[in-house]
Amino acid sequence: MREGRCVGRRAIGSVIMGIKELHSQPNWMLYIVADDGRVGNFDVSPYLQYEAFNELRDHNEFMKVFNGGYFVEWESGADLSADTIEARWQVVSTVAPLLTV
Repeated sequence: MREGRCVGRRAIGSVIMGIKELHSQPNWMLYIVADDGRVGNFDVSPYLQYEAFNELRDHNEFMKVFNGGYFVEWESGADLSADTIEARWQVVSTVAPLLTV
């Protein structure tokens, strides 16, 4: 494979974003810390129109989100991949990674 070749929007050989921390917020927002230190918000509300996300219209159900490392998933079975999140989130800051000695 040649360097720089792309499949879809991702370059071949590029690393998938890992989700280090995940916190559900009011108004169907997710607060996410990526494994590379980027911090951002992801708006789930545009997805609520789709059948797979219907149960998340209930805010109590939305709050039951699980961090799968490379995806997020709710008890209802709805999920989003880290690729989807990375393509559409709003990065607000970065945090320095902790050094381990």
